[in-house]
Amino acid sequence: MAIKTVIVDNAPELLDRLGGFLEAIDGVELVARFEEAVSVVDFVREQEVDLVFTDIVMPDISGISLARKLQQLPNPPAVVLMSSIPGFSLEAWKIQAYTFLEKPYTRADVAGVISNFEKRMIKS
Repeated sequence: MAIKTVIVDNAPELLDRLGGFLEAIDGVELVARFEEAVSVVDFVREQEVDLVFTDIVMPDISGISLARKLQQLPNPPAVVLMSSIPGFSLEAWKIQAYTFLEKPYTRADVAGVISNFEKRMIKS
């Protein structure tokens, strides 16, 4: 069963980069990409999503606000918060995000997140 992922980042080049990393990993299905966070909650309500990668600093709503809204859904996806500002890792911990990924991330960083998530899914 594929891990259904969504990515959110207001920088198109980072969406492409992360999308490429995820699409290259066996067992991962990239179901959507968003440049704005406001549409993500409605999408996740309608579609089964396991994992959301979201930038924290965005113009409409922050990734932290998005994560909080997603956590209120009946079957919330796990959320990976991403930022080039390391201090946000504490915020990720406070809202119980799945993990924090510091930018610039590498292919290996993303693969590690997916590997750990797969192990968590197997235990469930």
